[in-house]
Amino acid sequence: MNHPPTAHAIDPKTGTMNGATARYEKRLRDLSTIYADEAAFARAVAQEGDRVVYYVHETRPAASHGDLIFGTTFMEPGRIGEEYFVTRGHIHARANRPETYYGESGNGLMLMENPEGETRILEIAPRVLVYVPPMWIHRSVNTGAEPLVMSFCYPSDSGQDYEIIARSGGMATRIMANGTGWKAVANTAYRPRTTEEIAAILATRD
Repeated sequence: MNHPPTAHAIDPKTGTMNGATARYEKRLRDLSTIYADEAAFARAVAQEGDRVVYYVHETRPAASHGDLIFGTTFMEPGRIGEEYFVTRGHIHARANRPETYYGESGNGLMLMENPEGETRILEIAPRVLVYVPPMWIHRSVNTGAEPLVMSFCYPSDSGQDYEIIARSGGMATRIMANGTGWKAVANTAYRPRTTEEIAAILATRD
């Protein structure tokens, strides 16, 4: 049965989307191994481990193929040491599926990396749409002093692989505070993917 046509109002400040069918959140304690400064992370968790770093409202139509998943992401501002708050990040389990992100409020970055380790960083702001092409790992970063709210959309049969980042010791690049702005620095713990690992990702094209 086809999903009926719907309309969804988005609050650009809170990320609330009416008609959403699901909501999930990530608290600070859920984001271990992501940040470079492990001591700063441990202190932050001890002080405010229940703090919600980001949450997602989404709608998943009944169809598993030929349809779209869409929703909003709300990210709090903050840092662990000098590293800005980020989402866990992922590549799609069917890696040739793209995604779009549209800035509703706040300012941040879309940190992207292809299987070979090439990095691209695009700024996202109100009325700016970022296109994440197929085969790219992506992670959102809030570099502003206010919440970052984005709406997103991607094919409903995409799936997510969140562990691809952990398997390489993180993404190749970290986003750090730099005075009043941000800077991209190399992740010293990063392990480039092997030829076999890259081939396995590229094989998920169906």
